Amino acid sequence: MAGIARKGLALGGFALALMGAAPPPPALDKENPTCPAKPDWGQAKAITVTPAVRNGKHVLIADGIIDAGFPNRLKAAIDADEQVEEVWIRSRGGDAHAGNAAGKVIRSYPGMVTRIPAGWTCFSACNFVFMGGDRRFVDPGGVFMVHMFTHTGDRDTIELSVEEGTEETTRLIGEIEQSSALLASEDNDFLIRMGISRKLLTEVMYKQQAVASAANKSTRYCLTQDEVRKYNVMPTEKVG
Repeated sequence: MAGIARKGLALGGFALALMGAAPPPPALDKENPTCPAKPDWGQAKAITVTPAVRNGKHVLIADGIIDAGFPNRLKAAIDADEQVEEVWIRSRGGDAHAGNAAGKVIRSYPGMVTRIPAGWTCFSACNFVFMGGDRRFVDPGGVFMVHMFTHTGDRDTIELSVEEGTEETTRLIGEIEQSSALLASEDNDFLIRMGISRKLLTEVMYKQQAVASAANKSTRYCLTQDEVRKYNVMPTEKVG
């Protein structure tokens, strides 16, 4: 009997050890140390909207690069199922104006939830889609990734154009982007109307470099769970 008891204790201890073992944190990006080295921001093609049932809820999964037609596809998908409660999203961004428009589409449906599930990343124009939710959830392990707040539509093109340029060229373009950001009143108004703290702009977005330089390659910032609450990205109450 004593042997059986010891065996039971050993198995119980092993089970507890397994239950308590947390998965290792993802590797961090050396150039953007607040962010994962390999963000899961979805497929590298035009964003798709797929209906699904998760935990008994009707949800829409938005996955891919935001294009001009996304707001219309999103609205059609929500209209097609009156039981849709949440929009789950992962995206590396895309068309900034379409991101704003999609966020407004979501906000037009009272009570609609937006969610970044664990392991998924929402970056750039995706931020504005996510902000449209009446309620918003960045699940633990989900990544809300931001960069310089700017009206420039094609950051990738700008960065490619200076690959062979001088450090001074990169600096000047960065200053132009900074000035553009400070004048982005339309997007600023969008964030405020969606219930986001102004401090997200002044304390985080405005402080990111628009274009990487040889001295500092960091252009992105990923908010912690404390920060998504601090800046009301994930509000504790309905914001609509």
